[in-house]
Amino acid sequence: MAEPKPGVTRLLVEWRNGDQQACGELITLLYKELRGLAGSYFQAERAGHTLRPTALVHELYMKLAGADPLDLKDRGHFLAIAARQMRRLLVDHARQAGALKRGGIRVELNLGDRESSDSGYDVRALNEALDKLEREDERAARIVELRFFAGLTEEETASALDISRSTVRRDWDYARAWLLAELTD
Repeated sequence: MAEPKPGVTRLLVEWRNGDQQACGELITLLYKELRGLAGSYFQAERAGHTLRPTALVHELYMKLAGADPLDLKDRGHFLAIAARQMRRLLVDHARQAGALKRGGIRVELNLGDRESSDSGYDVRALNEALDKLEREDERAARIVELRFFAGLTEEETASALDISRSTVRRDWDYARAWLLAELTD
């Protein structure tokens, strides 16, 4: 009988202890989730864009595999780091490709009651707005990264930040309103 696949926490510990193969196994174990997360970034993207969700996950793997092992405590923490890296990769790609001249890389971000047809935002503008929010309210910016970029639930976000669900909900509402005002000016 085959031994069951190691869990995420075990792989995180192995990676932290220097086992580079554990990073690859971790990406493989969470690939479907990471691919779905990457795919959500491209919902508003124009057809024919050169960076696809699968390529984004592969670039994420290359970035993580080449880095020093990280001290990650659980799946939520890993996904938060992965989301932050995907955000950086998207911004880097937009800069390198000069994508701003051709309409930019657009991502879906539900900031209010508006339908998704008008909620696509240029990834560079969103990145700048999140950097600005982080300077004003770091926890609210972390919540956006965890909820939007990592796809965590309120409960998972609360656990990752060691705060209550009501605080997550309140800060999430605040951050969405703040970003909406910032991105629609």
